[in-house]
Amino acid sequence: MARLRKKPDERVGIPIAPMIDCVFLLLIYFMLSSTLEKQEADLSFELPGTVEQVAPLEFPDEQIIEIRDDGQAVVNDYAYDRPDSPSYQELAAMLARYQSACRANQSEARVTLSPADGTAHQAVVKVMDACARAGVNDVQFAR
Repeated sequence: MARLRKKPDERVGIPIAPMIDCVFLLLIYFMLSSTLEKQEADLSFELPGTVEQVAPLEFPDEQIIEIRDDGQAVVNDYAYDRPDSPSYQELAAMLARYQSACRANQSEARVTLSPADGTAHQAVVKVMDACARAGVNDVQFAR
């Protein structure tokens, strides 16, 4: 019987040197063709300012400030400051934002005070002082 001869193992090799050359060429190509992005801190930009309206928008005519018996000032069911604070800083800040929004909208800022029957005069005066600090001149009392 005849024996089959096996072919000697031919080792198939991939030449590494040309592959390394191609990798380095690709690396150099991508390094040269890429652009560096600026860091966020280096970007210069300007924030927009206030926008002037050509025609007035539909804006609430007034803010109604309820003053409860204990001296708590409430606007739209949100209580501002504590009743025992010497001045209503949070209320004044909210009214200043309301005043600037009305000025940008070319409308008059109007505030109506609605004190409860048992409210102390001091609480009403503190709310009126907050209106004055915010620059709101049109202050009315509810009937």
